Amino acid sequence: MVEVAGFISSRPHTVRETGGAKGKTAEAKGSPESIYAGTQQNMLRTVTETVESYQRVPALLLFVFITPAMRFVFRISHGFFRPIFQEVNLMFGTFWALVPPIIAIGLALITKEVYSSLFIGAVAGALFYAGFHVEALDSLLNDGVVAAIRDNAGIFMFLVLLGILVALLNKAGGSAAFGAWAKTHIKTRGGAMFATFLLGVLIFVDDYFNCLTVGSVMRPVTDSHHVSRAKLAYLIDATAAPICMIAPISSWAAAVSGVVEDYSGFDLFIRAIPFNFYSLLTIVMVLFLCKTGMDYGPMRRHELNAIRNNDLFTEGEQPEAVEEVSNPRARVIDLLLPIIVLVVLCVSGLVYSGYLNGADNFIDAFANCDAFFGLPWGAIVALVFTVIYFVLRRVISFKDAMSCIPQGFCAMVPAILILTLATSLKNMTTLLGAKEFVAGVMHSASSGLYSLLPAVIYLVACGLAFATGTSWGTFGILIPIVTEVFKADFTLMIVGVSACLAGAVFGDHVSPISDTTIMASAGAHCYHLNHVFTQLPYALTVAAVSFVSFILAGLIQNVFVNLLIAVALMVGTLLVIRAIVNKKHAGIFAEMAEANKALAK
Repeated sequence: MVEVAGFISSRPHTVRETGGAKGKTAEAKGSPESIYAGTQQNMLRTVTETVESYQRVPALLLFVFITPAMRFVFRISHGFFRPIFQEVNLMFGTFWALVPPIIAIGLALITKEVYSSLFIGAVAGALFYAGFHVEALDSLLNDGVVAAIRDNAGIFMFLVLLGILVALLNKAGGSAAFGAWAKTHIKTRGGAMFATFLLGVLIFVDDYFNCLTVGSVMRPVTDSHHVSRAKLAYLIDATAAPICMIAPISSWAAAVSGVVEDYSGFDLFIRAIPFNFYSLLTIVMVLFLCKTGMDYGPMRRHELNAIRNNDLFTEGEQPEAVEEVSNPRARVIDLLLPIIVLVVLCVSGLVYSGYLNGADNFIDAFANCDAFFGLPWGAIVALVFTVIYFVLRRVISFKDAMSCIPQGFCAMVPAILILTLATSLKNMTTLLGAKEFVAGVMHSASSGLYSLLPAVIYLVACGLAFATGTSWGTFGILIPIVTEVFKADFTLMIVGVSACLAGAVFGDHVSPISDTTIMASAGAHCYHLNHVFTQLPYALTVAAVSFVSFILAGLIQNVFVNLLIAVALMVGTLLVIRAIVNKKHAGIFAEMAEANKALAK
């Protein structure tokens, strides 16, 4: 006879066969009472050990209270619904699939501690997936952490190589030489921020590469003009994913092209660019901030502290200060040439990976590129070139060059750890059926809100990307649904795809568990949660204007009219905010203006 052992099996849609004396024993061991009792002991032991090893306990204490509450809810549910749902995981494909990332984000915002928050979110996801069974540990390790390390090995390698390259440039004196040159050519804080923005726009190939390269090059320049690390992180993040999403030759264009079915993915991506309001209006936002010097929200405090006290961090953990080496033999070319070689080789690596994947022309090569292979390929060749170049130039010895390897690796450990935990959390969300839940929501909304559906798609994409921390996963889920819903109206399909892409970029931009947000913090050497909190008001401002623009786009469907209205709304909104902020903080802005003049001298 076949009986179901326990309320929720360790995998969805599975049953356990039991029979005779062995069957009774298995059923007793797998009964809800024994499962919950064993799970309670395991969780208490795990929490006790974790509390002893962590210095920041608020998140863990919250976990102690949250987990029994969730167990209580599902114990009651077990009693009511076992006769009906005894063979399936009741959380699969429901809102519960998004609860683990909500827990992680909530804890991060409450405790301002990212490592334990991500870990607790991943543990919650594993417990949900395994039905609060002891096999949750297996799911957490194998499906979560091990899979995260395996799937991101290429990006981890790229991070380490880039960290080594940055340490090498600093030890050879290239960074100091570029900083000295920039001080004589970039006179103002606005100029330093605009130069950061411009470099971010020029490096549009890949967001990871953009974040770390722009940060390493511009950090000495912005530091010399008292631009806070939080502001630098925002400038990096705002020119990473938003720029890549509107660049036809980028890893993002290739990713979008790969998920489109029954249409030319590249053609659809090009047509969607003018309707991608979030990416385009983010550019307007950054240019306005660079020109006016306006700041609001938590960013204003960070910027004011940087100007008044030359404190670039204000609060939170600070990376170890790296002393710039002044080398009389070093020149600006010693920074620019390795960076140029790195850009060229990384682009070549992306194209090369596309050809390895079966492409027979340049466009197809970009559409089929693999950033996890192409970026490390370019970085390792660029690193070898840089070592040889510096040794031949006699600006650094070979022994000193090799000492940069552990230094660069150590600099990237926090980013690697956060990325591993964030990816583990994403894996748990995927196993819980987030894709199926969102697909059901979209199909339900499509029946009654046809013209307003682009705005609905935008909100769904924003929420999904924020909760899961992945823009690629978001549009990978939503684009096939959007193209199916709008199959009879190609113009509205383009607007819908744009809304999906824009929402994915927003969620990726502001989520504390997003890999791009993590990379921006690493590139700026900024405490991660400082970056998350300070950029949120800016991103929400752009997101609100974009939402209104998508409502109008679903009704008007004219690209030029909608784009003009969107830009006008954005500028008008910023002018209103500026007037309010100036009225409230007039003295502070006068002080900042005087500081700018002093720095320019």
